[in-house]
Amino acid sequence: MGLTAILSDLDGVLVDSHASIMRAWRWWGALHGVESAAIEGVQHGRPSGEIIAALVPGLDAEAESRAIDLRQADDTEGVIALPGAQELFAGPEPMAVVTSCTVPLATARLRAAGLPIPDVLVTPERLSRGKPDPEGYLLAAAALGAEPADCVVFEDAPAGVEAGRAAGMHVVGITTTHAPQELAADELAPSIAAWLAARAVPANDGR
Repeated sequence: MGLTAILSDLDGVLVDSHASIMRAWRWWGALHGVESAAIEGVQHGRPSGEIIAALVPGLDAEAESRAIDLRQADDTEGVIALPGAQELFAGPEPMAVVTSCTVPLATARLRAAGLPIPDVLVTPERLSRGKPDPEGYLLAAAALGAEPADCVVFEDAPAGVEAGRAAGMHVVGITTTHAPQELAADELAPSIAAWLAARAVPANDGR
């Protein structure tokens, strides 16, 4: 693999936004009488509209999704950059962020974490199909002028890992939010920082 581009998910990979996410979903669940166990068991990493439709089929999923996203965009307390995120943005390879967050939510979290807004930011507004479909990753690779086989994808959720692999990319599963056995990735790492450190070892080895 000749690495020419980095494509990364946002939540659980570049930023820790778990507390903000759960505050918003608990708020929404309380409004609509959704059992707390169902809220706590939600598998994130896919568009919130899909989750809403599964939990309460009779609601306007698009409108409810906007409400949850706005709630999260206004509540960035505790959103921080995860280890290695700053270094990844500063690296030599061009980088894109591919996320199930909307543009306002993604930009709010990146800013709260002190990370730059990438030139290529792929969000649900630009897609007809969300993860696990590979559309988002293929769009990001094309925008960066990279062949899918030359892209590394960082993902923390099964749906995202599936999307990256379906796009024909090398997927690194970041084990921040899911157990390693849940991520059918090409390789695993506890953080981007750990992956970068391991990648640097051969180059720095003087033997």
